[in-house]
Amino acid sequence: MPETPPIVELTSVTKQYDAPGGGAGATVLAGVTLAVAAGESLAIVGPSGSGKSTLLNIIGTLDRPTSGAVHLGGRNLAALGDDDLAAIRRHEIGFVFQLHHLLPQCTTLENVLVPALAEGGRVPAETEARGRMLLARVGLGTRLSYRPGQLSGGERQRVALARALINRPKLLLADEPTGSLDREASENLGRLLAELNREEGVTLIVVTHAPAIAHLMGRVLELRDGRLTGAP
Repeated sequence: MPETPPIVELTSVTKQYDAPGGGAGATVLAGVTLAVAAGESLAIVGPSGSGKSTLLNIIGTLDRPTSGAVHLGGRNLAALGDDDLAAIRRHEIGFVFQLHHLLPQCTTLENVLVPALAEGGRVPAETEARGRMLLARVGLGTRLSYRPGQLSGGERQRVALARALINRPKLLLADEPTGSLDREASENLGRLLAELNREEGVTLIVVTHAPAIAHLMGRVLELRDGRLTGAP
């Protein structure tokens, strides 16, 4: 049988930012090459300012590289327009950030269902049922009508995780998802990410400073001086 192609593939990806006044700009990524298999879990670690979030944004189609190729599900992202990339973000990629970005006026369940409303219309009954299931899975099945202000920081991040999974994405990207949490909440969320990676079959890439979270993933790489290497 032919080998399954990676779901994420980067080839010699660079990212440079122009300096004010036309001087020498900063090179954040310097020839990053990476392949991530479907269903894999990967942690990317490295010092602050090393470009971890930039790399995740490029993988998630929120940014474009200066040069190099990015393929997602076998498609060359450089060949796609903004509308196509927006559709990929809606249907194929889930995002969890350090800040939960929940809507304060909406209930827990309503926040989880927001991505299903991106194209207008009513939320199908099966999608609402999935939202309820996901909230139960992350331990918030009794807090469906709570608003973000009534939840702890760890609970808000779990709502954000359920929201990221509502549309059954192929790829889940988490950018320092435990950065604002205490140790216990951080470890709980890390374990939950690893468990849902397996249960949902979703490919998971996590950017983190926390060694305990990184070690829960199947593979750990370090980004330093603009290049990815095996973690020490």
